[in-house]
Amino acid sequence: MPTNVSWLVYNGGLYTEKFKDYERLITEAASRRGLDMHPVANDELLVQLSETGAVDTESRLPEPDFIHFADKDIFLAEALEAAGMRLFNCSKTIALCDDKRSMHRAFAAKGIRQPKTYMAPMAYSGVGREDLHYVERVQALLGFPLIIKEAFGSFGEQVYWIESREKLFETAAGLQGTPHLYQEVITDSIGKDVRINVIGGKAVAAMKRTSAADFRANVTAGGAAEPYRASAAQLNTALQAARAVGADFAGVDLFLNDGEPIVCEVNSNPHVRSIIECTGIHVEDDMIEHMMQKGSRL
Repeated sequence: MPTNVSWLVYNGGLYTEKFKDYERLITEAASRRGLDMHPVANDELLVQLSETGAVDTESRLPEPDFIHFADKDIFLAEALEAAGMRLFNCSKTIALCDDKRSMHRAFAAKGIRQPKTYMAPMAYSGVGREDLHYVERVQALLGFPLIIKEAFGSFGEQVYWIESREKLFETAAGLQGTPHLYQEVITDSIGKDVRINVIGGKAVAAMKRTSAADFRANVTAGGAAEPYRASAAQLNTALQAARAVGADFAGVDLFLNDGEPIVCEVNSNPHVRSIIECTGIHVEDDMIEHMMQKGSRL
C-alpha cells in the first residue's frame, strides 16, 4: 500500500561528506515521490536489552512505514525488525554482506562462480599463532600472486596484493586475530571490474571501472568509470548474487574476465553517486520506488 513516512538510518559516528552526499541524494529522491524521509543517526535509537527489546527513540521522530537502513549496526537492525519495521536492506542481508566469509559461503551455497577462496583459521587477538604452517598450504593451493582480504572492510580497503612467500607470511602474521580470507587472483581482471546496481530483482545500471595504478578498480580508490553494456550472462550472475544474500538493492561487483562471469562481492549499502554521474541513470529514484512499493510493517 502507498507509504509517506520513512527513516534513513545512518551511522552517527561516520557522518562524513560522502555519507552526507548519499543522504542528500536519497532524501531528495524521496521528496520527489512525496515521501517524507527522516535521516536518523543510529545513536538516536537506543535498544533496551529486555524481554521486549524495545527501541527508545527521540520523541520528535514520526513512526515510519519503512526504514532505509544505510548502516551496519546489525543489532539495531534486528531490534527494529523485531518491533515490526520493514528494513531495506534487511538485517540478514546486511550481516551477510558485511562479513565476506558469510557472503562467499552464500555464493557457494547457490553455485555462483567466484574466485577460489579459503578462510583463515580462527586466531585470538593479542595471542597470536607462532606456527603458521597453514600458510604453506595456502601458497601451494593458490600460488602467486594471491589476494588477502579482511572479512570486514569497505571501498576496496583492507585488501592486500601478495606476490611473495615473505609478504604472505608477514601479512598472515599481522592479521592474526583479524578474520580474513585468502583468494586467487583473476588475472584477466586486474585493475578492472564491472559494477551492476540491482534493485528489486532487476539490473538498472552498469559501469566499468578501471585503474591504471592499482589492482583494485574502486572509484573511491582512484579508479575511473564509464558506462557499460553488460552481457546477458553478467546480468544473470549479478541477479543471482543479489538473490543469494537476499538483497532488495545492491551494488554487485563482477570481475571483467573471459568466459563465465565471476562475482567479486555484493555491497548491500552501495554509494550511488559514481554510477549516477557515470551512466546518467538515477538509481536512487528506483530505490525509493521499490521501497515505497514493498515497504510496510512486517
